[in-house]
Amino acid sequence: MIIIKSKDEIDLMRESGKVTGYVLRTLADIIKPGISTMDINNYVEKTITGYNMTPTFKGYGGFPGAACVSINEEIVHGIPSKDRILKEGDIVSVDVGSTWKHYVSDAARTYPVGEISQDAMKLIKTTEESFFKGIEFAKVGYRLSDISHAVQLHAEGAGFGVIRDYVGHGVGRNLHEDPQIPNYGPPGKGPRLQEGMVLAIEPMIVQGSYETETLLNDWTVVTVDGGLSAHYENTIVINDGEPELLTL
Repeated sequence: MIIIKSKDEIDLMRESGKVTGYVLRTLADIIKPGISTMDINNYVEKTITGYNMTPTFKGYGGFPGAACVSINEEIVHGIPSKDRILKEGDIVSVDVGSTWKHYVSDAARTYPVGEISQDAMKLIKTTEESFFKGIEFAKVGYRLSDISHAVQLHAEGAGFGVIRDYVGHGVGRNLHEDPQIPNYGPPGKGPRLQEGMVLAIEPMIVQGSYETETLLNDWTVVTVDGGLSAHYENTIVINDGEPELLTL
């Protein structure tokens, strides 16, 4: 069931979204060769708790970190570790959630580590662009899959693959709510968008095949062929006009 949020609920999520967005914005100055994925996690946790908010991911389903930190071929759910050291040329995706008075915001970015290849930079840029192509259809009256189709069209048009196994979702009092939002598919399908829907739109785009596998830690998802993966996500509110991006 899709839960339409009230103005008061959206106000709480707006506060949460400011902090999630701030964390991801400031990480751009922190991520560099030589730091560990645990250093990233610790910064995320310290910043969120410093605003008297809760890191949503910590303990969620047993996940041990405050952030998912995924390197290169890792698509999502990378577990932070002091032994995973970022190297020049890597790309790293960081997925973050903040909870304020029981309401969640969820967002992700992919960062270059030092100087990266042109192909890797194109992947990061295309993934972000795919999000913004999708939300051109995040308006009252469109159908959910209009967003999905626009994401797929842009990503595949640039020569990249679109992950099928993991999707965007509704968000509110829970991190994952209805509806599920694939990043692929034909337009004109699914529920019509209504004012007050709050959605986490999150293209996960890869250099090669979209086939995935999960590592032995039962969390981290990687590309089967070892191709690089990028992730870009914001929590958005469907309005009568343009969508509001709570985490940007």
